[in-house]
Amino acid sequence: MNASISSQLRLRMYRMQVELRETEQRAHDLFLQNLVKGTSHLALGQEAVATGFAAAMEPGDLTFCTYRGHAHTLARGVAMEKVLGELMGRENGLMRGKGGSMHLTSVEHGVMGSYAIVGAHLPIACGAAWRAQYKGAKDISVCFFGDGTTNIGSFHEALNFAVVWKLPVVFVCENNLYMEYTPIGLVTAVADPAAGRASAYGLESILIDGQDADLVYETAKKAYDKARSGGGPSLIECKTYRYSGHSRADPAKYRPEGELDHWRNDRDPVKIYRKRLLESGIGEDQLAAIENDVKRLVDEATELCKAAPKPSVDLLYTDVYADGGWAWRN
Repeated sequence: MNASISSQLRLRMYRMQVELRETEQRAHDLFLQNLVKGTSHLALGQEAVATGFAAAMEPGDLTFCTYRGHAHTLARGVAMEKVLGELMGRENGLMRGKGGSMHLTSVEHGVMGSYAIVGAHLPIACGAAWRAQYKGAKDISVCFFGDGTTNIGSFHEALNFAVVWKLPVVFVCENNLYMEYTPIGLVTAVADPAAGRASAYGLESILIDGQDADLVYETAKKAYDKARSGGGPSLIECKTYRYSGHSRADPAKYRPEGELDHWRNDRDPVKIYRKRLLESGIGEDQLAAIENDVKRLVDEATELCKAAPKPSVDLLYTDVYADGGWAWRN
């Protein structure tokens, strides 16, 4: 275990992983109770990626993520109540119930949107990084996307642009082995969809275990330091796994028998990290206290959201255009 990561930081990262796991599991349960409307895309099993990258960020750094963005939003410090309230379409939600599961945004926390169009946010992250470069600011943009995005044109366009301009942006591929319903390997010419293409853009090929929060943190910090010092972009591929289907509408019957059990039992990021902390001398009582406290907070947030009112009809006429209103102007 790397001694450069303090016990205090490790406990923080363990708590973060437990918070992501418990909050998303609660979102799953609320969906089954018909309290989450529409669909939802959960990142259960991928908690170490969101945790490691968020823990290495500095205030002011920007996060761009996909429709599978609950974990990244929570990891940047957005309250559970705000995320669950948004999923439930309540007034107390992050977007006051207007955005729903796939459009979480909190500029205050550096969460610059969850994007439902595959690959659409990579050029936008480049734009934010270009702004920082132009103004001499020290913030960096961190852009998360799935393995399927690597076969989208905007992935290649954004990488090319970022390298040519040496932008302070870090691209993170969360390779959970599947696109929507298709194994990524069936439709991709290289074994590693992101890392295998890095050299085409003059970038280092970085492929890591996305289930190891310490390794994710260390890799993220190195890439952030490079970007912040003017060294340009990085492309990092994290091998990970989603426990649920693509969305709540997907039973994921296409997965081979035993694959899910293997990842749950042998490759679970929360279990891996818990075991590591115990082996490092951190007591069982400390970890149990964290787990119990998180469960209490999730229960409290759930009840607050259940009691919160639904948005008023008047909310339909706000924030449609940049001036905050709805009337069309030309």
